[in-house]
Amino acid sequence: MTSNETKSDPLAGATTLLDPVELHKAVSHVGRQINDYYGEKELTVVAVLHGAIVFTADLIRELRMPVRIETVTASSYHRDARRPGDLVVRMEEKQHLRGRHVLLVDDILDTGGTLSRLREEIAAFEPASLRIAVLLDKPSRREVDVHADFAGHEIPDLFVVGYGLDLDGRYRNLPQILALQPLESDDDASASDTAAENGAN
Repeated sequence: MTSNETKSDPLAGATTLLDPVELHKAVSHVGRQINDYYGEKELTVVAVLHGAIVFTADLIRELRMPVRIETVTASSYHRDARRPGDLVVRMEEKQHLRGRHVLLVDDILDTGGTLSRLREEIAAFEPASLRIAVLLDKPSRREVDVHADFAGHEIPDLFVVGYGLDLDGRYRNLPQILALQPLESDDDASASDTAAENGAN
């Protein structure tokens, strides 16, 4: 396939990283971890838009405790790009989080910048506890000291789409997670592709 063809079709040469069956197993695994940790305590789930929508929807159906849902928007990727830019967080006043057990849910933990910032923002509301759950963890890209308390799969440094993860707002609807081919012009183009860390929110 020529370079021009690859540019016109970002999915050209993509490989399946996680198929629907593997994704279901990963979500169930995270759900069991959360159930074991919180027991019957009421949980407030804060989903990071838009990438965590699919994961969150499936995850909460695995949970056995009373659950409240909140959302927050964070983005750091420029339009039609795979490189992160300045982080923008949109969060309404969430004083009602005070004293609650809060679970921050995102699709992927990459450099850690987004989740670290969101953790600080939410912690300011003085929740009873604050934990992080992600579907994918990419530790090779970590730049900030942050870890997921509950995680589905650890993945290598690949740019991924599907199951909520996007490229320029597209491919979130794919039922599997695909790893895209790196850009020939830039070896660093495999930066994370998430709603929190990929900017097409």
